[in-house]
Amino acid sequence: MRMHRRTLLALAVFTGLTAPSMALAADDTIKIGLLATFEGPFTVLGEDGERGAMTAVAEMNGTVAGKKIEIVKGSSDASPDSAVRAARKLVEQDGVKVLVGPLSGDEGIAVKDYAKTQPNVTFINGTSAAQDTTLRDPAENFFRFSTDGAQWMAGLGTYAFKDKGYKKVATVAEDYSFPYTQVFGFMAEFCKAGGHVPSKSWVPIGNKDFSSVIAAIPEDVDAIYVALGGADAVNFLTQYQQGGGTAPLIGGSITVDQTVLTSKGKLKEVLKGTPSAGPTADTNDAPAWKAFVEAYKKQPGAFPSPSLFAHGYYVDMKATLLGLDQVGGDVSDGGKKLRDALSKLSFDTPTGKVSLDKNRNAIADIFLTEVTEGADGNLLNKLVKVVPQVNQTLGIPEDEFMKLGAVNRDNPSCP
Repeated sequence: MRMHRRTLLALAVFTGLTAPSMALAADDTIKIGLLATFEGPFTVLGEDGERGAMTAVAEMNGTVAGKKIEIVKGSSDASPDSAVRAARKLVEQDGVKVLVGPLSGDEGIAVKDYAKTQPNVTFINGTSAAQDTTLRDPAENFFRFSTDGAQWMAGLGTYAFKDKGYKKVATVAEDYSFPYTQVFGFMAEFCKAGGHVPSKSWVPIGNKDFSSVIAAIPEDVDAIYVALGGADAVNFLTQYQQGGGTAPLIGGSITVDQTVLTSKGKLKEVLKGTPSAGPTADTNDAPAWKAFVEAYKKQPGAFPSPSLFAHGYYVDMKATLLGLDQVGGDVSDGGKKLRDALSKLSFDTPTGKVSLDKNRNAIADIFLTEVTEGADGNLLNKLVKVVPQVNQTLGIPEDEFMKLGAVNRDNPSCP
C-alpha cells in the first residue's frame, strides 16, 4: 500500500510514531520530545503529565510560529537509567532538538547530566523536582519552570507546628532524591519552629509490604509526614488504615495529589483533613485556574481536577511553546536563540506568575492546602493559603542556604 509523505507526517503528529521513516520532519513542522513515566508504579502520574502537556499544545491549536507541532513520546519507568535511555533515543535517533521531561526526581538529575553531552539540544523539565537538578552543578541547556520539591513545601512546616500543634513528627518517604527534597523542605520550617523528627523511614519505589515500616513508627509522635507517590502511597495508606493506624497525617505534595485522591477504597477517611502544600490547589477560584481545569478536562481520561503532574507538564510545555514562538520556531543555531528566550521568559500560568533564577529554576507561588470532601463526594485539596513567589533557597540568602548542605537521607536532622 502506498502512503504519501503528507499522510505519514500526519500520522506521526497525531500518534507519536517514531520509526526512522517518520522522523523526517518537514520544514513546516516542529518536533518536540515528550518524556514521561508510561511504565512502572508512576504510570498514572506520567499519563496525567501527558494530559497537561497536550493541554498546552491544544491551547496553541497544535501549532507554534506557524509550524505544526509534532509530539514524539519517550517512556521511562521512573529509574534514571530508563529516563536517559528514552532521552537518548529521542535525541539521537528521533532527532528532537527540544525535549520536555522527565517526571521523577532521580530521572531529572540523570537527564540534566545527559543534557551536558548534548549542548545543541534544549531540555525543559516535566515535573522532576529534585533540588540538585538545578541548584548544584546545573546544565546550561536544562530549564525548570515547575519549581522543586522543597519549594512545594513552603508554609507546611510552620503550619503543622503552629496551627496543627504537632511538635513531634515521624516521616515515611521513598528512598530517592525527590522525597529527600520534600522532607528537607518540610523540616526546614518545622525544625526551625521548634519541632522534632525522631524517626525517618525510607522505602524503595514499588514497595508492596509496608508492615515493617508501619511497625517501626514511634507511638508517641503527634503526626506522620508521608511523601510517597502513586501505587506506593495507595499501598501504604491502605495498609496503615487496615492496621488501625490513627495518627494524623501530613502529606507530601504527590501523596495527596489527584493521582492518589481518586483511588478506590477506604482511603477517604485516612486522608480527610491532611495538610499539605504544592504547586496547585483544587479549590483555587482564580479565573485562570478554572479555565485551565476546563481545558484539561477535554483530555481523554482526565481526573476531576488536574494533578500536579498535569499542571507541571502544562507549565513546562507552555514555556517551551512560548519560547519557540519568540524565535519563530528556529532552532537551526543549535537552540541558542531559544535558550536565550527561555532564560528571560516570565509569564502568567494558571497558578500565577513564573520566572527563572540564574540557574534556570522557577520562582512561583505555592499553595498550602488541606484534603476535604467535595460536594460530589470526590476528595479535593482545599486552598488554605498562598505563599507568593517562592524561590529555590526558600527566601534564605543563597550563601546561608548552601551551607545547609545537599539534601539526603540524613540532612536535615532534628531528632
